[in-house]
Amino acid sequence: MTRSSRLCKAHSTGMNADSGSIPTILVADSEVLVRHEIAHYLRHCGYMVIEAADSDEALTVLNDPNLTIDVFLCDAKIKGGANAFQVRTWLKENRPDVNCILAGNIEGVARAAAEICEQGPQLARPYDPQGVVDFIKQLLAGRDRAA
Repeated sequence: MTRSSRLCKAHSTGMNADSGSIPTILVADSEVLVRHEIAHYLRHCGYMVIEAADSDEALTVLNDPNLTIDVFLCDAKIKGGANAFQVRTWLKENRPDVNCILAGNIEGVARAAAEICEQGPQLARPYDPQGVVDFIKQLLAGRDRAA
């Protein structure tokens, strides 16, 4: 048994019970090692994962009409033309179907978040991989109940 398979408790396919589709998560983080590690873990847990190195790449993916994104997991200090809070605001206006998770050092970005949106980061970095999976499952379950 690999380390990843032991860590990913309740190793499910990540499938949405109602639609039978596998949720797609867009992971945006400027730190390549952090991004690859959490993306690898999420894939192991059965999710489809698309990676973006900055906010510009993330917005390109989010603007693609051929891609269905269920969850956007973003470092609150993402690099690029827009900051994470601007991308979150864009999502609310243009892609309200996408759940957004901001991750970061709570103390470092909470002040900036308070000025831009009603919620700051919801996850701390460095990521607790199973905590990320659990949070995503809660988001998707809430969305499925509301539909």
